[in-house]
Amino acid sequence: MVLLASEYKILKKGQTAPYFTLPATDGKTYSLSHFKSVKAILIIFMCNHCPYVIPKIKEIKRIAADYQEQGLVVIGINANEDANYPEDSFENMQKYAQKWDLPFLYLRDESQHVAKTYGAVCTPDPFLFDKNFKLIYHGRIDDTHGKEAGVHELHEVIGEFMNTGTISRKEKPSMGCSIKWKV
Repeated sequence: MVLLASEYKILKKGQTAPYFTLPATDGKTYSLSHFKSVKAILIIFMCNHCPYVIPKIKEIKRIAADYQEQGLVVIGINANEDANYPEDSFENMQKYAQKWDLPFLYLRDESQHVAKTYGAVCTPDPFLFDKNFKLIYHGRIDDTHGKEAGVHELHEVIGEFMNTGTISRKEKPSMGCSIKWKV
């Protein structure tokens, strides 16, 4: 396991989310055009087995539940290769989505193209976009790494954005396992 921090080299604040069309664990296929009427969209690069993602599932679910009525859509995307990491296969994603009772979409980026175009490098790696799909925040979910969270940064950022249309918090990079790239 290699611990990495979010990088800010590819997708910059104010840039438009790269387009994608990906299959989801619910049996449907989704693209950004499905979400034209939302107020914000949170895309989190994640996977099934990462010891940095698993403790944050509860917080991600809370974010999805707390802000859905205000127009937030949450999407998890798994880009890990599954030849060496079979736990991250699409079939296992479906099992995890059911086990975790995910209240958000969980998509598979088999080609890893989407992760690369977003500049995602770790799991979890959250990207928050406004209704025009412009990047407004790329920072960590909270301050926990194996302990109880003291600061729920992403939840607070989304709340501020939903209420005021602005974000005042300075981003801190997410930390997690490296995305498992195909060779």
